[in-house]
Amino acid sequence: MTHLTPKAQGLYDPRHEHDACGVGFVVDLKGRATNGIVQDAIQVLLNLEHRGACGCEVNTGDGAGILLQVPHKFLAKEADRIAMKLPAAGRYGVGMLFLPKDEKGRKDCEAIIEKVVKDEGQRVIGWRTVPVDNSMIGPSAIAAEPVVRQLFIERASSIEEDMAFERKLYVIRRGIENAIWSSQVKDKELFYIPSLSYKTVVYKGMLTASQLTLYFPDLRDSSVEAALALVHSRFSTNTFPNWARAHPYRYIAHNGEINTLRGNVNWMKARESMFESELMGNDVKKIRPVIDESGSDSAMFDNALEMLSLTGRTLPHSMMMMIPEPWSNHESMSAEKKAFYEYHSALM
Repeated sequence: MTHLTPKAQGLYDPRHEHDACGVGFVVDLKGRATNGIVQDAIQVLLNLEHRGACGCEVNTGDGAGILLQVPHKFLAKEADRIAMKLPAAGRYGVGMLFLPKDEKGRKDCEAIIEKVVKDEGQRVIGWRTVPVDNSMIGPSAIAAEPVVRQLFIERASSIEEDMAFERKLYVIRRGIENAIWSSQVKDKELFYIPSLSYKTVVYKGMLTASQLTLYFPDLRDSSVEAALALVHSRFSTNTFPNWARAHPYRYIAHNGEINTLRGNVNWMKARESMFESELMGNDVKKIRPVIDESGSDSAMFDNALEMLSLTGRTLPHSMMMMIPEPWSNHESMSAEKKAFYEYHSALM
């Protein structure tokens, strides 16, 4: 048998070779949004196609996607095309939604969505059906394919701080999810919200890396600009592929499996009744349950990270809580880091 793997040398050991997802990102360190950043990220994704996988059909992928900053110029242009006027950048949130193909099921979902938005004191500006081309995807992907629509929510004048609006969109999303999942809406299993944010939007699906821009013509438009883009090509190992389980999620793209998953989920459940947040006030009750257990381990990780960061912690702080350093290194830690871990260990 011929082995194509190189021999062990230096820090490389062929025993560590394994299949896993492909993750990459491109960012302009000065925060300049351009179409070039988006196209470079898409090229990274194409270069990672070998890190993704397909199912029983070569044209049905385990999942591929891209997270990018909200492309205001593009969305404003598309909104004008359908006689919808968007506010200035940052004054609205954009949701990417997967909805049932059944017309009644879709309309029932949209009615629930609009009611939750109104109940939370915000206004639905309108909807846009995202153009897609499914001519190249396989039968299994088509069988599970949802309708993809974008929802635009106007920021109430009473919300002055950007992150207060992001938290409100989080509360709205959790309210929508809980309402639809507990409803009798037909084909509600196709419902999913890849993103709902004033900052970012996620295009993803049960696709291969090379199918992403073919399926979503939006991503080929030169007016789609961002200063940051995150891409992922999925190799499903511990869950069956579907449209919702494609990456990126709302905060992360992940490569690997979480061995402590069940314990982590149970700890979160045990603590939820004690949640308090000065920033969210009574809204903190509306985000429970934090973990959507129908998702993959990566999706559940994303659920927890999102909650930690939106309740007031910085992203680095939240990540250190999610993936703490081993206690075996405790003695070599700085005094500041020791205090950090001692505090959070007390919470556990």
